[in-house]
Amino acid sequence: MSCAVAQLLHGSENKLYTQRSICANVNLDPLSPFNKLAIPPLPESVVVYDSTLRDGEQMPGVRFDLEQKVAIARKLDEVGVHQIEAGFPAVSGSERDSVRAIAGLGLDAEILCLARTLEQDIDAAVDCDVDMVLLFVATSDIHLKYKLKMSRDQVLERAVKSTEYAAAHGLRVSMSTEDTTRSDLQFVKAIYHACHEAGAERVGVTDTLGCASPEAISHVVGEIRSVLDVPLSAHLHNDFGLATVNSIAALSAGAEAIATTVGGIGERAGNVSLEQLVLVLKNLYGKDIGISTEGLTELGKLVFEAARVPLPANQPWIGSNAFSHESGIHVAAVLNCPLTYECVSPESVGNRRRLVLGKHSGTSIVRNRLSEREVDATQDQICEIVREIKRRGEQHGRVSDDEFWTIVKAVLSGSGGTQNCGEG
Repeated sequence: MSCAVAQLLHGSENKLYTQRSICANVNLDPLSPFNKLAIPPLPESVVVYDSTLRDGEQMPGVRFDLEQKVAIARKLDEVGVHQIEAGFPAVSGSERDSVRAIAGLGLDAEILCLARTLEQDIDAAVDCDVDMVLLFVATSDIHLKYKLKMSRDQVLERAVKSTEYAAAHGLRVSMSTEDTTRSDLQFVKAIYHACHEAGAERVGVTDTLGCASPEAISHVVGEIRSVLDVPLSAHLHNDFGLATVNSIAALSAGAEAIATTVGGIGERAGNVSLEQLVLVLKNLYGKDIGISTEGLTELGKLVFEAARVPLPANQPWIGSNAFSHESGIHVAAVLNCPLTYECVSPESVGNRRRLVLGKHSGTSIVRNRLSEREVDATQDQICEIVREIKRRGEQHGRVSDDEFWTIVKAVLSGSGGTQNCGEG
């Protein structure tokens, strides 16, 4: 990639610093070239059905009010999410009101809602005028015995009857098996086949406990795909930190729709992160699924603020540290060419670059900050400023901008010292 292309990719202007120079005229690839060696088969069209407003809200202690839900739904639609799971109408009257309100917004995204295999749940979905109902029923023996207290035959019968009931009431139906990855696959296949015959247009695999490996997900999805030619979704949890990689495994094996939440929020360790899935597909696998990445950071801030949960600083792509640099060696390189320590530009995800002052800072960031205000300093003074920044950084971490200029003022009004800046 030429320097000009690299400059366009990463942005030649960033208000946090004045760039001394842009990358030299050398071929630069911001991503690993080895990504191209083994590209898995992916479906022609990937559907994201975002569950921030349903599974995300099931994160303990989280509650979105109607105004917040509408704002989040509008932002999800604005960035181009294909389907929005607006909620679980049977939970309460207010939940039903919020799902109905979102369905009435006239968004481009299709509006979905969750329902158990019960007529009253389906009636609630009908009342909300959603585009599709996500029916679900547990299929693992442990769930059948200790939760549903039903036999397999009873579960199969209920799944089929509820599918028929929903279809007869004008709803498009997706039927998911809960705890799929701990279920007997022959039983799962039987339910999918019967429900498809009863009117389900999509069936769904669920790794309810996030306890399946990528290889296991590939096996399960592949087995279902081998006997059933119907759109297949995957709802994957993150208990082992594998939700995103498992989503790629599911897509590679034949799934076409993936459930996500903003920032991966949700029950226990959460779900597939919307922004991670979109960036992985686009940048590592060359699959642009039509979601505008520039709005992802703003969306993340909106959701985490509404959830009253701090957005982790190290959250990939949307966290404040995702494009932050403190190490003197790193900062010096980034000032010359952002590609050295950024394979995706902060602007491309709506984030910004932060050059942080602290224990690991060096002379490059000091010189840059001084040049921004056209402040002259000798090498001795710069080294003294660096030493004081390091000292304060060891005391309390980051050194603020105000604190920096207080140091500069004190040093420039005093006497210089040694030229040893203490840089490794």
